[in-house]
Amino acid sequence: MAESQQSDSRKLLVKLRETLASASEGQERLDRITSLIAESLGVEVCSIYLFRDSETLELCATEGLRAEAVHQTRLRVGEGLVGRVARRGRPINTKNAPSERGFRYMPETGEEIYSSFLGVPIQRLGENLGVLVIQSRDEREYSADELYGLEVVAMVLAEMTELGAFVGEGEAMGALHQRPTTFTGGVGQEGAAEGHVWLHDPRVVVTNPVADDPEAEKIRLHEGIEQLRVSVDELLANTLTKDKDQMQVLEAYRMFANSKGWLRRMEEDIDRGLSAEAAVEKEQSAARARMSQVPDAYLRERLHDLDDLSNRLLRILTGQGKETGAELPENPILIATNIGPGELLEYGRGLRGIVLEEGSIASHAAIVARALAIPLIVQAGRISTEALNGDHILVDGEHGIVHLRPEETIVNAFRDKMAMEAAQQERYRSLRDKPAMGLCGTEVKLHMNAGLMADLPSLENSGAAGVGLFRTELQFLTVDRVPRRGDLAATYARVLDAAKGKRVVFRTLDIGSDKVLPYMNPLDEPNPALGWRAIRVGLDKPGVMRMQLQALIRAAAGRDLSVMFPFIAQTDEFRDAREMVLAELERERALGHILPEKTEIGAMLETPSMVFAPQHFYEMADFISIGGNDLKQFFFAADRENERVRRRYDTLNVSFLNLIEEIVTRCDAARTPLSFCGEDAGRPIEAVCFAALGVRHLSMRPASIGPVKHLIRRTNILELRDVIDEARLSGAQSVRPAVLEMLTRRKPAQSSVAV
Repeated sequence: MAESQQSDSRKLLVKLRETLASASEGQERLDRITSLIAESLGVEVCSIYLFRDSETLELCATEGLRAEAVHQTRLRVGEGLVGRVARRGRPINTKNAPSERGFRYMPETGEEIYSSFLGVPIQRLGENLGVLVIQSRDEREYSADELYGLEVVAMVLAEMTELGAFVGEGEAMGALHQRPTTFTGGVGQEGAAEGHVWLHDPRVVVTNPVADDPEAEKIRLHEGIEQLRVSVDELLANTLTKDKDQMQVLEAYRMFANSKGWLRRMEEDIDRGLSAEAAVEKEQSAARARMSQVPDAYLRERLHDLDDLSNRLLRILTGQGKETGAELPENPILIATNIGPGELLEYGRGLRGIVLEEGSIASHAAIVARALAIPLIVQAGRISTEALNGDHILVDGEHGIVHLRPEETIVNAFRDKMAMEAAQQERYRSLRDKPAMGLCGTEVKLHMNAGLMADLPSLENSGAAGVGLFRTELQFLTVDRVPRRGDLAATYARVLDAAKGKRVVFRTLDIGSDKVLPYMNPLDEPNPALGWRAIRVGLDKPGVMRMQLQALIRAAAGRDLSVMFPFIAQTDEFRDAREMVLAELERERALGHILPEKTEIGAMLETPSMVFAPQHFYEMADFISIGGNDLKQFFFAADRENERVRRRYDTLNVSFLNLIEEIVTRCDAARTPLSFCGEDAGRPIEAVCFAALGVRHLSMRPASIGPVKHLIRRTNILELRDVIDEARLSGAQSVRPAVLEMLTRRKPAQSSVAV
């Protein structure tokens, strides 16, 4: 790159910095910037388009086009050449714009006399903020140096847009991070919360994108990279894994940290006039743009490694981020792209809510959030980009909606809703020690789901009859090596101690699918939910399962023990698992250890195949628990993590209720106790319908026990069964309308019951 070109670029950036630092309004700044760029680059037109909303670009300033078109000309993303730049996140450089595919003529701008066109995205960390365009009458393709220079200018504009330098009269010029914004996602854990944003990985704000002394900035860059390399070497030296694949990933991480090409590109950016941190961020934005275009999963993961390294380097250069020692705000609501269970447990119950850009309703984070009873929203768009630490935020975990910097009317309505729910919960607390008995005398036992010691106080507070499902995988997911048998036995013993004689059903390790252990090789399976998971892993790799069974037997130490195997799909799987328990009991007896007073061995019925299993299966199991979440998604062939289809199918669909009734009939014939475990067990309408079909044990999150008990005690379960049967005979697809009509007619006060 020629020294004169570097010098010209630096001069332009210095002039831009002076313009941006001037005490002027946003529109005036934009107008001066377009004139400055056009003059410096020797072109007749320079225009800046900014996003008015997520799908619309607005012409906010121009030098060369008609002034009356400013704030009037708008384009949809993908429309015209400007819209194509915004959609692709990549430049368009053409010497004859009207002949280009997708060109759109906008007569109000007067641009028809300009042939050449160069448009580059104004983007920060992969987020498109707008488009910067230069045009000339002459038919010419802009040089690589001109393109590079314009990208550097766009980088500075992105930083200043981020900092709110262009606030003005146009709606598209409103400062980022100031407008009220709403995000919609999936519900990982129900509940409502109001608080203030705490970013798990706060974005680094570059306040000095332009630098005067390139050599000093290069020294800063080299010092930062050296510090980064040392930290990566320490990460490799301290890693506990010896797994070949994981070591290869970490070595790739080190390779990026030592990449000469990465360093060279950042040095060129500095020569153009950027500061060290702005140069890092420019290359990071380019990598993120490439990441979104790469179909290969392996290459995307490597680009993600580079993204993570860039974040580390930015924190080193700016002193921002996790190392600042900032304290959590009052009523913190955690915002993150994603988060592991161990990191989430470190925050503990101090959080009021959690919002993730990624994640899933069955992820590790969701399991921990449910255990801690913290409202969780997953797949919430680009909220970590939009939110800033301390922002006011409302989390509606009932409908999967997040209000960031909400307007006063939204806040007031939300607080009214929370007050009503708090009053309702207070009424439910008065039912804690009363039985879940219908008006007809039918009693249903309500149990709670758990997975952490922190859950156990809810056993007494909620009035649960016991723990219908204790998820044992959390003890494996939150550490970086296989737990020791003695540690597991101590944990399980504390669980039984805390239960104070109430029944606890321990589900054996349910890993695989989306629950991959940190020290386990992840499998690239096309459909993990139907892949190598749960009992399939346990039977194929019996060492860990035997160790877990030994820990459970020793933890019981003379008390009753209930063990349940997940994801049984055929009778032999349960038979083999059951025999493994019996063998371990015999082994513990031979070693002289105290055996459980009574051992129950049960199965989770989560696959339609087991509904029609040989009757011997039902007779062999000491108890059966319907795993409603998986059974429902497999029955309807509807992925429960796919928002487009999971709400399409009603639990009270006649076909699904027929399936549940078949399970009830077969368990009754074998005299095998049956329970229903899953999200639907905690929904009052669904719960009373399951009870009407003959399910006498329901297991749910602790917060659902009150609402479910409240409705059961106000319902004649036998009459409800008649209503369900009548609706089924009528040919209705779902019994829900008939059930709601009965409950509303008989109990007008129940019209507010959640459906």
